[in-house]
Amino acid sequence: MKKILLFVGIVMVSTVLFAQQSGPAISWDKTVYDFEKFQETAGVVIASFYFVNTGNEALYITNVRASCGCTSPEWSKEPVKPGDKGYVKVAYNPNKRPGKFNKSVTVTTNEFQPTSVLRIMGEVIPAEVQ
Repeated sequence: MKKILLFVGIVMVSTVLFAQQSGPAISWDKTVYDFEKFQETAGVVIASFYFVNTGNEALYITNVRASCGCTSPEWSKEPVKPGDKGYVKVAYNPNKRPGKFNKSVTVTTNEFQPTSVLRIMGEVIPAEVQ
């Protein structure tokens, strides 16, 4: 009986491990970008987030959604093959938005855990009023 239970346990663990290894998998270089302090007059600033598909199937970015209208994303539109790199670029417009900010961008993919949240933050130094 013990041998049967041991065999069933090994088969179950092997199945779980194998299931986790198949399919696309995203590995980000970073998930937070801090612009620190910058002048409002500097204009739009851009944060770049890069990832590698560490899985064994093509990775598709199906949607990228910013938390507000002051943030606009751009991303890899083509499928990312296993081992290849892709990107998400996030532009932040500081015009008439002085002070600290912390914005999120939600990336949806065909990965097992389909959503990733990227963050940009910083502090906009207001332009001098003349």
